[in-house]
Amino acid sequence: MTMLQHHLLMFYRNFNKHKSSFFINLIGLSAGLSCSILIYLWVIDETRMDKFHEKGAQLYQVMENNKTAASINTSDGTSAILAEALKKEFPEVEDAVMCSPTYWLGASKISIKGNNNIKASGKFAGPDFFKIFSYHLLSGNVNQMLSGLNKIVISEGLAKKLFNTANVLGKEISWRNGDVEEENHALISGVFKDLPSASSDQFDFLIPQDNFFQIAPNYLKWGNVGPNTFIVLKKGTDVNAFNTKIKDFMLTKGQEHRTLFLRPFADGYLYNSYENGKLTGGRIEYVKLFSLIAVFILVIACINFMNLSTAKASRRMKEIGIKKVMGARRESLIMQFMAESMILTFLSLFIALVSVEMLLPWFNNIIGKALALNFNWTMVLSLIGITVCTGLISGSYPAIYLSGFNPSDALKGKLSPTAATLFTRKGLVVFQFTLSVVLIVAVFVIYKQIDYVQSKNLGFKKDNVLYFEADGRVKSNVDQTLAMIRQLPGVINASSIDRAFLGDLSFTFGDFSWEGRDPKEVIKFQRAQINAGLIETLGIEMATGRSFSTKFGSDTTKMIINEAGIRAMRLADPVGKIFTLWGKDYQIIGVVKDFHFESLHKAVQPMFFKFNPEQTNRIMVKIRAGEEKSAIEAIGRLYTNYNPGYTLDYKFLDQDYQAQYVSENRVGLLSRYFAVLAILISCLGLFGLAAFTAERKLKEIGIRKVLGASELNIIYNLSKDFTIPVIVAIVIALPISYVLTTQWLNSFAYRIDLQLWYFAAAGILALVISWITVSMQAIKAAHTDPIKCLRQE
Repeated sequence: MTMLQHHLLMFYRNFNKHKSSFFINLIGLSAGLSCSILIYLWVIDETRMDKFHEKGAQLYQVMENNKTAASINTSDGTSAILAEALKKEFPEVEDAVMCSPTYWLGASKISIKGNNNIKASGKFAGPDFFKIFSYHLLSGNVNQMLSGLNKIVISEGLAKKLFNTANVLGKEISWRNGDVEEENHALISGVFKDLPSASSDQFDFLIPQDNFFQIAPNYLKWGNVGPNTFIVLKKGTDVNAFNTKIKDFMLTKGQEHRTLFLRPFADGYLYNSYENGKLTGGRIEYVKLFSLIAVFILVIACINFMNLSTAKASRRMKEIGIKKVMGARRESLIMQFMAESMILTFLSLFIALVSVEMLLPWFNNIIGKALALNFNWTMVLSLIGITVCTGLISGSYPAIYLSGFNPSDALKGKLSPTAATLFTRKGLVVFQFTLSVVLIVAVFVIYKQIDYVQSKNLGFKKDNVLYFEADGRVKSNVDQTLAMIRQLPGVINASSIDRAFLGDLSFTFGDFSWEGRDPKEVIKFQRAQINAGLIETLGIEMATGRSFSTKFGSDTTKMIINEAGIRAMRLADPVGKIFTLWGKDYQIIGVVKDFHFESLHKAVQPMFFKFNPEQTNRIMVKIRAGEEKSAIEAIGRLYTNYNPGYTLDYKFLDQDYQAQYVSENRVGLLSRYFAVLAILISCLGLFGLAAFTAERKLKEIGIRKVLGASELNIIYNLSKDFTIPVIVAIVIALPISYVLTTQWLNSFAYRIDLQLWYFAAAGILALVISWITVSMQAIKAAHTDPIKCLRQE
């Protein structure tokens, strides 16, 4: 018989003898491995983003630090002409390109001679775009496709939507966008393969930067920022030395408060959070968090195996004793027990893979991805590595413990657990429940913070507000369209704005002044151009002064500023004061109360509203609650009849608000599931330990019952040994969870206060669950016939 056959035979015999412990271990390890594999798939997908570019090691994004009176703001928005200047003035730069952020052309319409309108997202890009980024070209000349005017490079998918083929070079299409007033005609100069899922930036078409400068010539000035700049450094360039070299480059262009630095392009997806000019993390924090949770849950499952294996040691004493008498060395016994552990772990892996395949659609729905089990060599080796590590961790302590029995004691059936053994076993239970309680507290805190985010007074009314882009006839007749919409049943009010209402709006740093301003002080102002009635449509409250209105004639030379802006300006009586912007004087006619146009991660920033209806291109409509369906249908009919050839594509403002907290909502939901899984696996082990303890103490239970002990007394005696470790775990877990949750909450400018009951509730919940688990076995033992107990060998 080969060694493997021997180990399999022993595994089968032990399975027949100890089915309950076998299934407890199998379920625990399978659940732990399932959780770990799901998180592993997500982590791998997150960490591979933007890693496919051939020049990735030399590819960087230029970032800016803007020093203001309050802090240092870090942004990826740069001057549009920076790329060309860096390539020209620094020999270390091999290639450089300007690109607009994708959201600039994110709501564009592509058509063929006015027909077949397709919604697509795109960006303006410099001529060297495809020399820098490794997006696969299907057709086109890489040196010419983005040079000159009136060209467009489109994706294979967009080409097939428009023409049912990817062979489209030289064909003419039209593109338009809410921010670009006129319809633009362009010849297709290239086709690229649809972008891989590993690209964090997803777009359907590219427009040459020459078109951008023709549409927006102001961006040829150094003072205007917004586009992104990417560069490829020559091989061998010292990045730190180059950072020092370009830091004050903007000073040579007359921009005193702007400094530059490079960020590796591949790091941008995971490391994108900055505070006061310093990198503080980003999505990488969640990658680390869930990786840690996967390890925790797997360790909890391993602890079950260790505890149950050592607890049932008495059942294998004679087997061990006989093998030792027959000459078996301790090393061979360790190998046997490790082999049993490995066999069980690989069996658990098979069950885990089946479970993962079943759970992936649900998991993908939560995380917003399309993960799949692809058994390439990397995946196979990773799974084997995880499984082997799990098997080694699970089996190492039991193997060492069981193989160390004295043969004479083992044959006599005398096993007195040492203090060290009992301490280790209880210590492992403490560790299990410590991790479980930390997860429970995290669930409470995340849930309360998300609830706070949902219920906080934002300073505006986001509910029942829909918006859509102004296209075609609507774009050129915004006021007339608004007047008709306001007459529709179910519509409370309607107005327009020039851009997305939520998020980092367009901003300006220094092209403004007012009486009494310190010229050395820099303030970042967010800005929006709006129509009359927008403030009322969104329920924003006026702190003082008035809103924009056509009743007072033209308000195009008027301005409204929020309270944060007035505080930054240190104006005591702002209404009536003059605010000079871009060389033109505007009178402050009102101050709005602060409202949260960015997520609650950030404090409310200074901002101002300008009255400029001609530049607005997003219609916002407030609908009466309960009449949403009929109102939307009426708006759709009006839009289609008034604007032939266009369809109404609308969204709700509260959807945009929720989108700001996608990561937090996912973390909250997944934390709940993982916390439940952790506590269930812990209780599964506790259940098994209680069962073995009750079995080992059957004679003691019988004697106690004969001597008159009540069932309640027996339940108490069996339960107390497990209660103390859980209480110790709670005491250890609560301060740890306080530190961790405080750190997470600190990422929010507006957050809940940690309450004592969050921690008390988590501790009580863990204790009650453990009591219920142990009591199930204790009650069963207490009801056992004392005669059967006394007959037990």
